[in-house]
This record gives sequence, structure tokens and C-alpha cells, in this order.
Amino acid sequence: MYNLGIIDQINQKGIEILKNNKNFKFEIITDLSKNNLLKKLPTFDGITLRRGVLDQEILSKCKKLKVISRHGVGYDNVDTNFLKKNNIKLLITDSSTSTSPAEHIMFMILSIYKGINMFDNMVREGNFANAIHLKINENFELFGKNILIIGFGRIGKKLIKKCLGFDLKVNVYDPYVEENLIKSYGGVKVTDLNDALAKVDIVSLSVPRNDETHNLITIKEMKIMKKNSIIINVSRGGIINEIDLNEALNNKVIFYAGIDVFEKEPPEKNNPLILNKRVLLSPHAATFTKECLENMSIETVTNLIDFFEKKIDNSKIVKL
Repeated sequence: MYNLGIIDQINQKGIEILKNNKNFKFEIITDLSKNNLLKKLPTFDGITLRRGVLDQEILSKCKKLKVISRHGVGYDNVDTNFLKKNNIKLLITDSSTSTSPAEHIMFMILSIYKGINMFDNMVREGNFANAIHLKINENFELFGKNILIIGFGRIGKKLIKKCLGFDLKVNVYDPYVEENLIKSYGGVKVTDLNDALAKVDIVSLSVPRNDETHNLITIKEMKIMKKNSIIINVSRGGIINEIDLNEALNNKVIFYAGIDVFEKEPPEKNNPLILNKRVLLSPHAATFTKECLENMSIETVTNLIDFFEKKIDNSKIVKL
């Protein structure tokens, strides 16, 4: 019988799968402090991981550990170098985590383009008639606007369909994806990021955080963009430089931003973006829909079971 650790709570549907499988016993770990993880994790053959950080110090104590099943697709909270050196497999939920983030991106775009709560506030505050005096720079159409999708993985492929449904013109920047594939989805592949940034109205980031993408967008790149452009990041914190973004918004270098992820989470109270009125914020919640959380829990647990039963799909295994 394999002993599994469920690190952080997941939806009950995933837990039920484990309860009904006699080949596994499990324990749910809700105390994510380093001391507790050092104490608990060495007893497990496999673990699921949602929040929490697994650094080299923790992993070096886990002599039995064979596999980590991520509740998601990002893995910047795991020491992947240690996993590679010690042949510990890393699995991701590659089929349940794209629809909700793509919808969240569209929610942020639409919210910004349509004045967020502007009209709702007018009615509630007794200013119904004020809508006729609306300034033309507070409410926009999406029709015919140009969007640049940076990163054409699972989320990018879902997002492009939604963009085309709103008659957006879609450009895609991803050096690792062939032009013909992007074209088959209705997009135009661009190879020069700076040239593309200068021409589009909306930029959406859907890339993992690594050495190549950290600080991919700084004040230098934002100064290339149109003054009325917006930028959306629901991928990982640190891809947009937060200090530079705050400066760009305050100095009207760009018009607005939608940010779901932060360099440090939760963000500190002195993070300038929290007080900035030109940014729409959400708490790393792009996957926080009923359907997505249920499906992610099922896939996370199923990946772990499939691994030990030697039937895991190779597409679920991260190439470290």
C-alpha cells in the first residue's frame, strides 16, 4: 500500500477517488509551514502539491518520495534541479487548467474595456442620467482591436477562440510554436516581440516563469506599447516587473492592467499595485471556478494513482 500526502486542501471529488482505492492510504496536510513539511513529508511515497514550497532542504529529507503531482501546471514552487538529480517525477494537470484562466483573461479585458463597475455604480448612486455624459475614453469596443497573446500553450489555444469570437485580431508570440499551428487557430505568428508590442492594443501573458520569462515585460517594453494599451497577466508573478508596471500606469505610459499573479504571494501591503487605480486585481484566482477546481482535484489524484499503477500518460510528466 502506497502512502500519499495531500499537501493543502483540494476539492472533495479528488479525495473521494482516494477513499475508494484500497491500494492507497493518504493524509491531508494543511499546515504548510516549513517545519511541518519537514516533519510530515518523509513518510510519503507520493504527494500532491497545491500551495506550499518544496525546496532542497525539504526534498532531501524525503527518501521515499517517487513522485509529485501538481494541482496545476506551474512548478516554480518546487526545486526541479533536485527532482531531476534524484529521479523524482513531476506531474501536472494538463487537461483541466486552461478553460477557466482563458475565461478570466476575457473577464479582465471586458471589465477594463467596459469601465469595470462604472455603469453599475451610476445606477446604485442615483446617477442614471450621467451615462449620457460619459467620456469617450472610459468605454470601448473590442471589435477590430489587436491582441498579442504571449505564449501559445493550453491557455493560449483556449484564449484565441474567445478573442476571435469578439472579432479581435490575434497575434501570437511564441518562439517554440510553429507558424502553421498558430495559423490553423486563426492567429498570426509574430517573431519580433518589440515590433508586436508597438502595434497591439491588448497584451495577454500565458507563459511559465523561468529564467527566460522573468521580467519579460519591464518599463522598456511598456514604453514601446501604445499609450491606450492594456496588459493582462494571469500566468505567474515576476513576468511583468511590478515596480515598472506601477510607474508605467502612473505616468500614463500604458492605459490599464489586469493582474492575477504577483512576485510574492500574497502581495505585501506596501506593494504599490494594491493602491493603483489603473489596475484590476485578483488573488491568483484564475482557476477558482467550481468546474476547474473539481476537475483539477480529480486529475491531480488520478495522475498520482496512474503513476503508481504504471499507466501514466507521458504528456502529464514534466521534462526536467
